[in-house]
Amino acid sequence: MTSSSASPYGSALLALQRATHATLQILMAELVDLDLTASEINALAILADGQGRTVSELGAAAGTRPTTLTSVLDRLERRGHITRGTRPGDRRVVVIELTSSGRPAADTIRQTLAAVEARALDGLPTGAVADFHTVLRALAEVSL
Repeated sequence: MTSSSASPYGSALLALQRATHATLQILMAELVDLDLTASEINALAILADGQGRTVSELGAAAGTRPTTLTSVLDRLERRGHITRGTRPGDRRVVVIELTSSGRPAADTIRQTLAAVEARALDGLPTGAVADFHTVLRALAEVSL
């Protein structure tokens, strides 16, 4: 099956872009009280599990380069949502962790993401969702 026959929009990538834009608009509207950018929301959502991550690990999870995260992390740190510390045994490694004010924001983000996803995917067969994740992994791993 070609990508043009798999999607009423033609390109799977363009359909993904439209879906991303639509879901970002919904998330930004529902999380407006947090006064965060989409990149800040993404970083806090990743950290919501309570595990500290290195900048490289956070970048890999977010799908961005560590250097791109610098300004995002600077803003989150200024707002008191994260701290940058060192890893025990290796002071060269910077670890990003949520603060006590960052945890509630991250929890709100995770709950909102789960609610939006549930609304969007409600009624779809489990196999369709699993197949969608397979496609997303393939797109995320495409190389130059």
